[in-house]
Amino acid sequence: MPQKILINNESSLVVGVGSALVDILLRESDEFLAATGAVKGGMTFVEPEEMEMILSRSSQSPSMAPGGSACNTIIGIGKLGGHARFIGKRGGDELGIMLDDSLKNQSVEPVLEISDSIPTGRVLSIITPDAQRTMLTFLGAASKTSPGEMTPEKFQGAAIVHIEGYLLFNEELICAALEAAKEAGALISLDLASFTVVEASKDIITNIVRNYVDILLANEDEAKAYTGIKDEEKSLLKLADDAEIAVLKVGKRGSYVARNGNICRIGIKGDGSAIDTTGAGDLWASGFLYGLVNNMPIEKCGEIAAACGHDVCQMIGAHIPEQGWDRIKTLI
Repeated sequence: MPQKILINNESSLVVGVGSALVDILLRESDEFLAATGAVKGGMTFVEPEEMEMILSRSSQSPSMAPGGSACNTIIGIGKLGGHARFIGKRGGDELGIMLDDSLKNQSVEPVLEISDSIPTGRVLSIITPDAQRTMLTFLGAASKTSPGEMTPEKFQGAAIVHIEGYLLFNEELICAALEAAKEAGALISLDLASFTVVEASKDIITNIVRNYVDILLANEDEAKAYTGIKDEEKSLLKLADDAEIAVLKVGKRGSYVARNGNICRIGIKGDGSAIDTTGAGDLWASGFLYGLVNNMPIEKCGEIAAACGHDVCQMIGAHIPEQGWDRIKTLI
């Protein structure tokens, strides 16, 4: 059975672990996307040269920002005024320096190993008029993070360590991060990231969750892939059998949080409309984890989470402008 959640009252630090990436955001037509050969709404691994070729065909000017699931979440916590740290690996190139500086400017402590031989990872997100995003990914230096780089010292002082589900593709790495985080005395939060990640990790994911994870976050597809149950309430309760706090995000219908056999329904902010859904789940996690480390009731954690998730959907990319953060902070 999961152990009772006990937030370390001496610390409000949330540490994220994941791929250190730069998001390249491009608004384009469905016709442009079709010409790339990428599957709409999917994620495809590409080399930098292919990414550059696609960008050269567009008449639009892309924007750039720090990216990666856990990184987005940690930036959100920093913007809320929380104590935030991100662990990853970048290249020694200009993009890597930009990433490092951007994290610092957004109140995040970067703990980034540097590769001199492999460039910084990047994701080209093509956003079509229906707000759907299609990702072309080059992991670069992020893919070379080694288990030996996951030392307890990097997690020192953490109340919660938030890990992106994409690390499940590297069993040795995620287990090293989990062991180091637990040795440092932190609680573990895991975002399941994608139903494809869950399906590809069937051999290890259940044991990892049961043995390490205190806070488990999933959307409908991820929860179904993990539990094998289509019914949402039953699926949520099954998630809660394996982790002390289980979150089920159901898009425009809001979310549900289960703990100690009780289910709390969290509504949405606004009318559920979206310009771009990039980072919606990541920023939802920002608000929820910020509330937890500050010992807020689950309902208040969910309210802040819903506000973060709503505001990021009104912008292109996974970042909320300052006026948005000012509005969200009035809820705290």
